[in-house]
Amino acid sequence: MAEIEGGGGGKHKGGKKRGKKLSTRVDFTPMVDLGFLLITFFMLTTSMNKPQTMEINMPDKKKDLTEEEKTVVKASQAITVLLGSNDKVIYYFIDPKTGDPETPVLTDFDSRKGIRQTLLEENRKRNKNLDSIAIYKKQMEDGKIDKPTYKAHVGSIKADKDALIVVIKAMDESRYKNLVDILDEMLICNIGRYAVVDITDKEKEMVMAAQSTTK
Repeated sequence: MAEIEGGGGGKHKGGKKRGKKLSTRVDFTPMVDLGFLLITFFMLTTSMNKPQTMEINMPDKKKDLTEEEKTVVKASQAITVLLGSNDKVIYYFIDPKTGDPETPVLTDFDSRKGIRQTLLEENRKRNKNLDSIAIYKKQMEDGKIDKPTYKAHVGSIKADKDALIVVIKAMDESRYKNLVDILDEMLICNIGRYAVVDITDKEKEMVMAAQSTTK
């Protein structure tokens, strides 16, 4: 048991007696009990950090497209996003007539006309039901539909056959954070079909040429 003792009185110089001080005793035992109670309280009421996960849509292996269907999809719906150095992004489309890459465009993640704005505009051009996601979200927030129903509606809209398809390719000089950022953009822009593939030598030259113009 912890305690504090105060000193007793004594004689003052000159022979005069001083008043005797009473000893002071403080018991800290209840404070120890209180400390353990507080620790137990916070352990039981504090929620632990939940692991953050990223939703990734996998291709459907059951459905096989013909070579003609694959060519049509790539030409009319695909956008290729190249991740360069210094958080730069280069994207291009395929000319449906010639099959050759169109002029690449240099952008980033942060500017007003960045990659997010491009993905939103291009996806909205192709997917006419995209705006319905906000309506279903409002219905879920109002309690008119449950979360599984909301996810089912969103999944159906994202899987639209005319929706935008994004092909993601990264340079060796790009940061891992950029890959995470572009995958986040897929979720933010409601893009249901995308793929991460290896970059070609020709595309590496496109990236270096586009970035050299900004130096």
